[in-house]
Amino acid sequence: MATTTPGRAAGPLLKEWRLRRRRSQMDLALDVGVSQRHLSFVETGRSNPSPELLLVLAERLDVPLRERNAFLLAAGYAPRYSHTSLDDPAMRRVHAALQRMLDGHDPYPGVVIDRLWNVLLSNNAARAVAGSLPRELAGPPLNVFRACLHPEGLARRTRNFPEWSAYLLDQLHRLNTLTGDADLEALANEVARYPNILERNQWHQVPPEEPALVIPWRVELGGDELSLFTTLTTFGTPQDITLAEAAVELFYPADDATDAALRGVQTR
Repeated sequence: MATTTPGRAAGPLLKEWRLRRRRSQMDLALDVGVSQRHLSFVETGRSNPSPELLLVLAERLDVPLRERNAFLLAAGYAPRYSHTSLDDPAMRRVHAALQRMLDGHDPYPGVVIDRLWNVLLSNNAARAVAGSLPRELAGPPLNVFRACLHPEGLARRTRNFPEWSAYLLDQLHRLNTLTGDADLEALANEVARYPNILERNQWHQVPPEEPALVIPWRVELGGDELSLFTTLTTFGTPQDITLAEAAVELFYPADDATDAALRGVQTR
Protein backbone atom coordinates (compact mmCIF):
# COMPACT_ATOMS: atom_id res chain seq x y z
CA MET A 1 0.00 0.00 0.00
CA ALA A 2 1.08 3.55 -0.60
CA THR A 3 1.20 4.31 3.10
CA THR A 4 3.62 1.48 3.87
CA THR A 5 6.36 2.54 1.46
CA PRO A 6 9.71 2.08 3.25
CA GLY A 7 11.39 5.29 4.34
CA ARG A 8 8.25 7.40 4.60
CA ALA A 9 7.99 9.43 7.80
CA ALA A 10 4.98 9.44 10.10
CA GLY A 11 4.14 13.10 9.50
CA PRO A 12 3.43 12.84 5.77
CA LEU A 13 1.42 9.66 6.38
CA LEU A 14 -0.68 11.48 8.96
CA LYS A 15 -1.26 14.41 6.60
CA GLU A 16 -2.20 12.02 3.78
CA TRP A 17 -4.87 10.37 5.90
CA ARG A 18 -6.13 13.71 7.27
CA LEU A 19 -6.63 15.00 3.74
CA ARG A 20 -8.22 11.71 2.69
CA ARG A 21 -10.75 12.13 5.50
CA ARG A 22 -11.21 15.82 4.61
CA ARG A 23 -10.31 17.04 8.07
CA SER A 24 -8.60 20.39 8.72
CA GLN A 25 -5.64 20.66 11.07
CA MET A 26 -7.68 22.80 13.44
CA ASP A 27 -10.60 20.35 13.48
CA LEU A 28 -8.39 17.33 14.10
CA ALA A 29 -6.26 19.11 16.70
CA LEU A 30 -9.33 20.11 18.70
CA ASP A 31 -10.69 16.57 18.41
CA VAL A 32 -7.58 15.01 19.99
CA GLY A 33 -6.80 17.85 22.44
CA VAL A 34 -3.56 19.23 21.03
CA SER A 35 -2.71 22.60 19.50
CA GLN A 36 -2.89 23.13 15.78
CA ARG A 37 0.75 24.26 15.95
CA HIS A 38 1.81 20.94 17.48
CA LEU A 39 -0.13 18.95 14.90
CA SER A 40 1.47 21.02 12.16
CA PHE A 41 4.91 20.25 13.60
CA VAL A 42 4.07 16.54 13.65
CA GLU A 43 2.99 16.59 10.00
CA THR A 44 6.12 18.44 8.86
CA GLY A 45 8.46 16.26 10.94
CA ARG A 46 9.56 19.06 13.28
CA SER A 47 8.05 17.18 16.22
CA ASN A 48 8.25 13.44 16.87
CA PRO A 49 4.86 12.27 18.19
CA SER A 50 4.47 9.72 20.97
CA PRO A 51 2.95 6.37 20.02
CA GLU A 52 -0.10 7.25 22.12
CA LEU A 53 -0.69 10.45 20.12
CA LEU A 54 -0.24 8.62 16.84
CA LEU A 55 -2.80 6.02 17.81
CA VAL A 56 -5.33 8.63 18.98
CA LEU A 57 -4.91 10.52 15.70
CA ALA A 58 -5.28 7.29 13.74
CA GLU A 59 -8.44 6.43 15.65
CA ARG A 60 -10.01 9.84 15.02
CA LEU A 61 -9.18 9.48 11.31
CA ASP A 62 -10.60 5.96 11.18
CA VAL A 63 -7.30 4.58 9.90
CA PRO A 64 -7.32 0.77 9.38
CA LEU A 65 -5.31 -1.23 11.90
CA ARG A 66 -2.68 -2.30 9.35
CA GLU A 67 -2.05 1.39 8.62
CA ARG A 68 -1.84 2.23 12.31
CA ASN A 69 1.06 -0.19 12.44
CA ALA A 70 2.57 1.69 9.49
CA PHE A 71 2.23 4.96 11.44
CA LEU A 72 4.08 3.45 14.39
CA LEU A 73 6.84 1.91 12.28
CA ALA A 74 7.36 5.17 10.39
CA ALA A 75 7.85 6.97 13.71
CA GLY A 76 10.32 4.34 14.94
CA TYR A 77 7.97 2.43 17.24
CA ALA A 78 7.03 -1.24 17.31
CA PRO A 79 3.68 -2.19 15.74
CA ARG A 80 0.80 -2.75 18.15
CA TYR A 81 -1.62 -4.89 16.12
CA SER A 82 -1.15 -8.54 15.25
CA HIS A 83 -2.04 -10.03 11.87
CA THR A 84 -3.09 -13.61 12.56
CA SER A 85 -4.33 -16.08 9.98
CA LEU A 86 -7.73 -17.64 10.61
CA ASP A 87 -5.95 -21.01 10.42
CA ASP A 88 -3.66 -20.11 13.32
CA PRO A 89 -4.34 -22.06 16.56
CA ALA A 90 -4.91 -18.75 18.34
CA MET A 91 -7.90 -18.17 16.05
CA ARG A 92 -9.45 -21.58 16.77
CA ARG A 93 -12.53 -20.28 18.56
CA VAL A 94 -13.08 -17.40 16.16
CA HIS A 95 -12.65 -19.69 13.13
CA ALA A 96 -15.10 -22.20 14.63
CA ALA A 97 -17.66 -19.48 15.43
CA LEU A 98 -17.51 -18.07 11.91
CA GLN A 99 -17.83 -21.49 10.29
CA ARG A 100 -20.72 -22.34 12.60
CA MET A 101 -22.48 -19.14 11.53
CA LEU A 102 -21.99 -20.01 7.86
CA ASP A 103 -23.04 -23.63 8.24
CA GLY A 104 -26.11 -22.59 10.19
CA HIS A 105 -27.05 -20.29 7.31
CA ASP A 106 -27.29 -23.19 4.84
CA PRO A 107 -29.11 -23.70 2.50
CA TYR A 108 -28.50 -20.02 1.79
CA PRO A 109 -25.02 -18.93 0.61
CA GLY A 110 -22.63 -17.37 3.09
CA VAL A 111 -18.95 -16.38 3.05
CA VAL A 112 -16.33 -14.64 5.15
CA ILE A 113 -14.34 -12.12 3.10
CA ASP A 114 -11.20 -10.06 3.68
CA ARG A 115 -10.49 -6.43 2.81
CA LEU A 116 -10.17 -7.28 -0.91
CA TRP A 117 -13.33 -9.41 -0.78
CA ASN A 118 -11.31 -12.60 -1.14
CA VAL A 119 -13.25 -15.51 0.32
CA LEU A 120 -11.69 -16.86 3.52
CA LEU A 121 -14.48 -19.25 4.58
CA SER A 122 -17.70 -20.45 2.94
CA ASN A 123 -20.63 -22.80 3.42
CA ASN A 124 -21.94 -25.55 1.16
CA ALA A 125 -24.42 -23.29 -0.62
CA ALA A 126 -21.73 -20.73 -1.46
CA ARG A 127 -19.41 -23.47 -2.70
CA ALA A 128 -22.20 -24.72 -4.95
CA VAL A 129 -22.49 -21.24 -6.47
CA ALA A 130 -18.72 -21.03 -6.97
CA GLY A 131 -18.73 -24.49 -8.56
CA SER A 132 -19.98 -23.00 -11.83
CA LEU A 133 -16.94 -20.71 -12.16
CA PRO A 134 -14.10 -21.40 -14.62
CA ARG A 135 -10.84 -22.47 -13.00
CA GLU A 136 -9.10 -19.11 -13.46
CA LEU A 137 -11.82 -17.35 -11.44
CA ALA A 138 -12.39 -20.04 -8.82
CA GLY A 139 -9.11 -19.25 -7.04
CA PRO A 140 -7.64 -19.65 -4.60
CA PRO A 141 -8.30 -17.07 -3.56
CA LEU A 142 -11.81 -16.71 -4.90
CA ASN A 143 -12.48 -12.99 -5.18
CA VAL A 144 -16.10 -11.79 -5.08
CA PHE A 145 -15.51 -8.88 -7.46
CA ARG A 146 -13.78 -11.04 -10.05
CA ALA A 147 -16.26 -13.91 -9.72
CA CYS A 148 -19.32 -11.68 -10.09
CA LEU A 149 -18.07 -9.11 -12.61
CA HIS A 150 -15.85 -11.04 -15.03
CA PRO A 151 -17.75 -11.75 -18.28
CA GLU A 152 -16.81 -15.45 -18.06
CA GLY A 153 -17.86 -15.67 -14.43
CA LEU A 154 -21.20 -15.19 -12.73
CA ALA A 155 -21.86 -12.07 -14.82
CA ARG A 156 -23.09 -14.22 -17.69
CA ARG A 157 -25.66 -15.82 -15.36
CA THR A 158 -26.76 -12.58 -13.68
CA ARG A 159 -30.12 -11.48 -15.04
CA ASN A 160 -29.95 -7.94 -13.63
CA PHE A 161 -26.27 -7.34 -14.29
CA PRO A 162 -26.52 -3.51 -14.72
CA GLU A 163 -28.05 -3.11 -11.24
CA TRP A 164 -25.97 -5.76 -9.47
CA SER A 165 -22.70 -4.66 -11.05
CA ALA A 166 -23.48 -1.05 -10.10
CA TYR A 167 -23.74 -2.13 -6.46
CA LEU A 168 -20.46 -4.06 -6.59
CA LEU A 169 -18.58 -1.33 -8.44
CA ASP A 170 -19.80 1.25 -5.94
CA GLN A 171 -18.53 -0.97 -3.11
CA LEU A 172 -15.14 -1.31 -4.80
CA HIS A 173 -14.99 2.43 -5.43
CA ARG A 174 -15.84 3.22 -1.80
CA LEU A 175 -13.30 0.77 -0.40
CA ASN A 176 -10.58 2.16 -2.64
CA THR A 177 -11.44 5.77 -1.81
CA LEU A 178 -11.60 5.20 1.95
CA THR A 179 -8.37 3.22 2.24
CA GLY A 180 -6.09 4.19 -0.65
CA ASP A 181 -5.04 0.53 -0.61
CA ALA A 182 -2.68 -0.25 -3.50
CA ASP A 183 -4.02 -3.81 -3.75
CA LEU A 184 -7.57 -2.48 -4.05
CA GLU A 185 -6.42 0.01 -6.66
CA ALA A 186 -4.83 -2.81 -8.68
CA LEU A 187 -8.03 -4.84 -8.38
CA ALA A 188 -10.12 -1.86 -9.51
CA ASN A 189 -7.85 -1.34 -12.50
CA GLU A 190 -8.18 -5.02 -13.39
CA VAL A 191 -11.97 -4.94 -13.16
CA ALA A 192 -12.10 -1.73 -15.21
CA ARG A 193 -10.52 -3.63 -18.10
CA TYR A 194 -13.38 -6.13 -18.30
CA PRO A 195 -15.31 -5.45 -21.52
CA ASN A 196 -18.68 -5.52 -19.74
CA ILE A 197 -17.74 -2.92 -17.09
CA LEU A 198 -18.42 0.83 -17.10
CA GLU A 199 -15.66 3.44 -17.13
CA ARG A 200 -14.34 4.07 -13.61
CA ASN A 201 -15.68 7.62 -13.51
CA GLN A 202 -19.18 6.10 -13.70
CA TRP A 203 -18.76 3.66 -10.82
CA HIS A 204 -20.03 6.04 -8.15
CA GLN A 205 -23.37 7.30 -9.42
CA VAL A 206 -26.12 9.36 -7.80
CA PRO A 207 -28.77 6.91 -6.51
CA PRO A 208 -32.23 6.95 -8.08
CA GLU A 209 -34.88 9.21 -6.56
CA GLU A 210 -37.03 6.21 -5.59
CA PRO A 211 -34.62 3.36 -4.83
CA ALA A 212 -35.82 -0.16 -4.14
CA LEU A 213 -35.70 -1.48 -0.59
CA VAL A 214 -32.73 -3.65 -1.55
CA ILE A 215 -30.95 -4.49 -4.79
CA PRO A 216 -31.35 -8.24 -5.30
CA TRP A 217 -28.91 -10.44 -7.13
CA ARG A 218 -30.90 -12.33 -9.74
CA VAL A 219 -28.75 -15.20 -10.93
CA GLU A 220 -29.48 -18.38 -12.87
CA LEU A 221 -28.05 -21.50 -11.25
CA GLY A 222 -28.93 -25.12 -11.86
CA GLY A 223 -31.90 -24.23 -14.02
CA ASP A 224 -33.43 -21.95 -11.38
CA GLU A 225 -33.42 -18.15 -11.35
CA LEU A 226 -32.57 -17.13 -7.81
CA SER A 227 -33.22 -13.70 -6.32
CA LEU A 228 -31.03 -12.94 -3.30
CA PHE A 229 -30.26 -9.96 -1.11
CA THR A 230 -27.11 -9.67 0.96
CA THR A 231 -26.01 -8.47 4.39
CA LEU A 232 -22.50 -7.63 5.62
CA THR A 233 -21.51 -8.10 9.27
CA THR A 234 -18.22 -7.07 10.87
CA PHE A 235 -16.55 -7.66 14.24
CA GLY A 236 -17.45 -5.12 16.89
CA THR A 237 -14.15 -4.75 18.76
CA PRO A 238 -11.35 -6.19 16.62
CA GLN A 239 -7.75 -5.78 17.79
CA ASP A 240 -6.22 -8.01 15.12
CA ILE A 241 -5.81 -6.93 11.49
CA THR A 242 -7.39 -10.09 10.09
CA LEU A 243 -10.52 -9.65 12.22
CA ALA A 244 -10.69 -5.89 11.59
CA GLU A 245 -10.69 -6.48 7.84
CA ALA A 246 -13.01 -9.49 7.80
CA ALA A 247 -16.73 -9.37 7.06
CA VAL A 248 -19.43 -12.02 6.99
CA GLU A 249 -21.58 -11.81 3.87
CA LEU A 250 -24.85 -13.72 4.08
CA PHE A 251 -27.31 -14.07 1.21
CA TYR A 252 -31.05 -14.43 1.82
CA PRO A 253 -33.89 -15.33 -0.56
CA ALA A 254 -35.70 -12.24 -1.85
CA ASP A 255 -38.79 -14.21 -2.87
CA ASP A 256 -40.63 -17.46 -2.09
CA ALA A 257 -39.50 -19.17 -5.30
CA THR A 258 -35.84 -18.68 -4.39
CA ASP A 259 -36.46 -19.92 -0.86
CA ALA A 260 -38.12 -23.07 -2.20
CA ALA A 261 -35.39 -23.67 -4.77
CA LEU A 262 -32.58 -23.36 -2.23
CA ARG A 263 -34.31 -25.55 0.31
CA GLY A 264 -35.00 -28.08 -2.42
CA VAL A 265 -31.29 -28.33 -3.19
CA GLN A 266 -30.63 -29.25 0.43
CA THR A 267 -33.28 -31.98 0.56
CA ARG A 268 -32.53 -33.75 -2.72
